[in-house]
Order: sequence, then structure tokens, then C-alpha cells
Amino acid sequence: MKLPNGVRMDWRSAWLVLIACLSVSMVVAAMAALNTALPDIAIDTGADAGQMTWIVDGYTLALAALLLPAGAIGDRLGRREVLIVGLVLFGVASLAAIWVNGPEQLILTRCLAGAAAALIMPTTLSLITSGMPDGQRALGISIWSAIAGGGAIAGFLVTGLLLEFFSWHSIFITFAASSAVSAVLCFTIGTSKDSDPGRFDIPGSLCSVLAVTGIVFGLLEAPHRGWDDALVLICLIGGILLGVLFVVVELRSASPLFDIRLMRNRAFGSGSLSVAVQFLASFGMFYLVLQLLQLVFGYSPLQSALALMPFVVGVGVFAMLSNWLAVRLDSLKFVIAGGALLCGIGLTLLGLIQVDGYWTLAGILSVIAIGIGFSSAPATTAIMSNTPLDNQGVGSAVNDTAREIGAAIGIAIAGSMVAAGYKARIGPTADLAREQLTAYGQQQIAAGDVAGGEATIAQAQQAATHIERSLAEARVVVDNLSGRSQELADRIADGSQSAFDVPFEHASLILGGIMLASAAVLLWLTPRRVVERPVYIERSYVESDEHESGEYESRDDGTGYDGHSGREHDLDDTSSRGLSTRD
Repeated sequence: MKLPNGVRMDWRSAWLVLIACLSVSMVVAAMAALNTALPDIAIDTGADAGQMTWIVDGYTLALAALLLPAGAIGDRLGRREVLIVGLVLFGVASLAAIWVNGPEQLILTRCLAGAAAALIMPTTLSLITSGMPDGQRALGISIWSAIAGGGAIAGFLVTGLLLEFFSWHSIFITFAASSAVSAVLCFTIGTSKDSDPGRFDIPGSLCSVLAVTGIVFGLLEAPHRGWDDALVLICLIGGILLGVLFVVVELRSASPLFDIRLMRNRAFGSGSLSVAVQFLASFGMFYLVLQLLQLVFGYSPLQSALALMPFVVGVGVFAMLSNWLAVRLDSLKFVIAGGALLCGIGLTLLGLIQVDGYWTLAGILSVIAIGIGFSSAPATTAIMSNTPLDNQGVGSAVNDTAREIGAAIGIAIAGSMVAAGYKARIGPTADLAREQLTAYGQQQIAAGDVAGGEATIAQAQQAATHIERSLAEARVVVDNLSGRSQELADRIADGSQSAFDVPFEHASLILGGIMLASAAVLLWLTPRRVVERPVYIERSYVESDEHESGEYESRDDGTGYDGHSGREHDLDDTSSRGLSTRD
């Protein structure tokens, strides 16, 4: 059977997509892989709760902050070359984590790995969009989107398998070996770069790094410190103000890191918004559902990863279908908005329906997955198709930055709501544990066991404190009490789960509401076509008193984009710019 255009791929393109997806899968998997190994890492390194958080979040922060400059570096120096450097650094950082002596050193290696990941992630997508024939790019982007969307769950799965047989060191050894293999394989693919990059935008790079750092740091810390914490507010407000400064700097720059005028292109802007809200929804959902699976259903990390496979399959299958629909049928508006609508419906169902068994959860996850799958590939295609060919690395970095900021917002919303809701409802259960254990200790003292009774009374306050902190710590208390006071253990289990269920439902409804509202905005904002009309860039050589040697000036062609690609595009030919449709 002959496959239709857009779903066929020559072997060179297939090999390129394979190498790119192998590389990006490591980056995405590394975001989530250590979550399941944190208890073992804490024991071996002596990390406290705050340090454990930053063992995971240090990677995310470094990755998000450096994406835009890293994408620009790839455009300037060569995308394959920068990808290889990133893979080597990623492998070195992973190996270094094996020999650390304390949590601070481990956090440092994770930050280095995140910086390396910033070199890897945008170059993988830009190599696909700049290195594949026009008619095959939709399929390449679909596969990349599916791998990037399901990579976090793959990280849980691989980590779960490794921890069944080996120590947590095996996770870093696996990453190091995989990065080494990928780096070698990269020499078998071609490269590309900006033909006329101009001067590197140092002020814009500094503003973007500091702005994203402030925003992401504030979002990561908000669930733990609270939204009214001074440090959180300073970071968030400072990050937003630096973001405004970044826009001003870029608009005045002759060679900007990212041409802000691209946002005036409706397909590019709506694609960026869609990517951000997709990952807001999916990572917020992951935060909630993983707690449900492990703390309520009692699944192991490996079982939890397997339980999320319907999500991976749904995203992968519908990412392929949706891009074909969006490109071939000029239905970008309906595919992106429809995907957000389905995702919103799924999250709303997660908040409204009592999830008392796995198959109910699997059905809801399938609805969310179909929605994410429908939105993901077309949104990325819209971003990359409206980015000049020479700037594909920056376009990819915008896509990836939207992912990271969206994910951070989703986790912050879900984490804050669950933490605040649990704390507001757990008080009676914690008081019960304190009173019952204190009474039991007094009975021991009355019976002559003074030392044992005093120890039990001391444990009463500790148990209450653990119960108040989180459902996970309450489960530890339940396990410790099961052998000596099953009735109290059961009451604590029921009370802590009830304190978790209500904020779980509220957080799901809030995430669902955000997606439903986003669907309406995207339906209004998104054009029907991936490329509304062909764009060309005219650059003229001008002289001024301020620039005696002259410089290139970009002119707006009327489509809402004023770029700096350094090349002219024929109005009747958009194949050199990205995946396109024709009038």
C-alpha cells in the first residue's frame, strides 16, 4: 500500500529523526528520572528535604534559563556540532554524579547536566526542520513531539527498572553511556547553521537568562515557601520585569537573540501559547496522578510508570494524525483548539469523578492524552514553520522554553493547591495521632515501662508533625503503626487520604478550567493555515552617524514578521523556511 504524502520518509531523514529523538529523549527523561530514586539518594548523600528538591529542580532551572542563548549558539556555530558538545557535557556531568561526596556536589552536577541539555534540546528539533525535505518535516516534527511528550514517563519506566536490580548510580551510568553513543552517531548526520548570523546578542542573552531564571525559580519554590514568601515574590516580579526589559532590548537590537516581532505572526504566537498550556496541563497532571498511583493505589515507581502508558500511546498516535490534519486540511485552528478542549474535559473529569480504580483513571488519562496529542505536533510545527531557516535553533528554543515555563507553572499550581488544601484539612487527623499515642505512652508509664512510655510520648509529636507535612509522610507513620495499633493506623490512613482527595479534585478542576479557557483563546487566535501567507525578508544596507561602517536593516513585509535571517525568500516559495501550505 502506498502511503500518502507527509507520512513517507526516506532513509536519510529517518536516520536523522532517530538520532535527534534518541538525544532529546535523554534530556526529557532526565527531568523526571531521579524522582523515584530520591529516597536512596538522600540516604547515601545525607541530603535534607530542601536539597532533595534541588537535586531535581537544579536541572530544570539550568535547562530552562539557557535554552534561548543555546539555540542561538547552535544557529551560529553549527547545530550538529553544538549537539555533540552538549551530549559530551551531559555524559561528563552524569558520570561526575557517581563520585559525589555530598548533596551540594550532586546538585552542581545536575545543574551542569541541565546546561548541557540546553545545548541538546533545541538543536535536535532544528536539525530535523532544517535538514529534512519540506514534504517530510510534518512527520519528523510529529515523531519528535511524541518522543518529547512521553519522555518523562519513559524516564520513570527506565528508572523503575534499574532500581529493581541496581543502585541509583546505575541511572547516571545509563545516561552517560547513552549520551556517548548518541554523540558518536551524530557524526553520521549532516549539519546546518545560519549563513549570516551577525553579532551575538549578549545583552539580550543576559536578560533572557535572568528573566527565565527568576520566573522558574519563583515557580519552583512557591509550593514549598508559599506564594506570599518574599523570595518567591522578588523572583517572580523581578523575572517579569526582566522579561519586559528583554523585549525592549530585542526590539532595539540590530542583531537580536530572538526577533520579538515573530510573536505578531498568529501561527507562531498561538503555537507558543499552545505548547505552554499543554505542558502546564500535562506536568500538573503528572504531579497529581503520580501521587494518586503511589500513595493511594500503593503502586511502586515501576508500576506507576506502566500505569501511565495509555498517556504515552495516546500522545504518540494522535500527534501523528493531528499534524497531517492541520497541514493537509488547513485546520490548524480546529486541531490545536480541539486538543486543548479535550485535555480540559479530561482534567475536569479527573476532578469530578471518584477515581476508585485503575481502569477509571486509564480512561480519563486517554482523553487527556488524545487532547495533548492533537495539540502538540501542530503547535510545534506552527512555531518552526514560521521561523526563518537560518534561525531554526532559536525557534526550537522558543518552543522548548514555552514547554519548561508551562511545566513549571503546572507543577506550581498543582503543588500549591495540594499542599495548602492538605494542610487545611489534616489538623484533626494529626491531633488524633498525637492524643492517641500520648495516651498510649502514659499507659506504658503507669504499667512501669517508664523509658518506653517516654519514647512513645516523644514519638507522638513527631508522628503528628509528619502527618501534617504530606500524604507521603503520613503513609510512613501508618506503616510504622500497623504492627502495634492497627485501628489508629487505619484512622490516620483514612483521614490523610480524605485531606488529599479534596485538593486533588480542586487542582484537577483548576487545571481543566485553564485548558478550557485556553481552548477558547486558541480558537480565536490561531489561523487555519500553518503558514498564513509566504514571508520574505528584505535586508538593506544603510549607513548612519552611529554606525559609520554600516549595518543591515530589516524591514517588515506586512505579515507581522521582521526577521534577520540574512536571505531573501521568494514570495512564491516557502519551502526553504519550513513546513508550509500554499494558497
